[in-house]
Amino acid sequence: MSSNDRPTDIGINRTGIALSPIDGPLMVEGASSTPPSSTGSARDAATVRLQYAVESGEFGHMPPPLTLRGAANTAVEMLKGTKANVLLDKLGERLAFERTGVRFYDGLIVKFEASGTWEGGPTLEELVAFREDEARHFDLMVQTLTALGADPTVMTPSADLAAVEGLGVLQVISDPRTGLAQALHAQQVAELADVAGWDQLACLAETLGYTELTAQCRSALAQENLHAASVARWLKAHAEIAARGELSAAS
Repeated sequence: MSSNDRPTDIGINRTGIALSPIDGPLMVEGASSTPPSSTGSARDAATVRLQYAVESGEFGHMPPPLTLRGAANTAVEMLKGTKANVLLDKLGERLAFERTGVRFYDGLIVKFEASGTWEGGPTLEELVAFREDEARHFDLMVQTLTALGADPTVMTPSADLAAVEGLGVLQVISDPRTGLAQALHAQQVAELADVAGWDQLACLAETLGYTELTAQCRSALAQENLHAASVARWLKAHAEIAARGELSAAS
């Protein structure tokens, strides 16, 4: 694809079977009549996966408290009948997600600088401001975990899971072949997950009686809702302009 092409322009794409009216049906016929190259079935594969799922260990564990204060906080929460480690795990999850969120917006800014935007699309100032929001949310989690006597550098089980989940989004955004709109499409997935994550953390903090943390999470949630709504608006504008044939090649 040349630099003057748009993703929706007609070009070289040989993935559809209808492009081969002779070989296509022969391939389908051969697939239905030729036995598999190895023994086994989908059920056999499911049985193996089930065995792995039963025999494998946990995805991860929480570390012991870092400080005496942290140990005391944990003990107090346990006596109150709550699980402090659940909160610490979810704090670690948001920390990991926000750290990756900064990298998402770093990549989006690069896309913007490479190809520009479109009418109704993001401005550089908006992308930079959203990146700063993610960085502040990361700092909030670092400060909160430290205040609770936990180690913010620990990769908790939920943090590890969030990091793996973000890899697909990061791959799309960092792929040199994707444009800003395609990168934002992946970012939309991250924003929706981020909104859900902050809502869950705010509810958990409220349940456990952390009033100040609840308010801080609600504030972050409001910012993430703005991010999600903005990304959706930018993508809607892009699709409408593209459909009218008014999209520049760079976009």
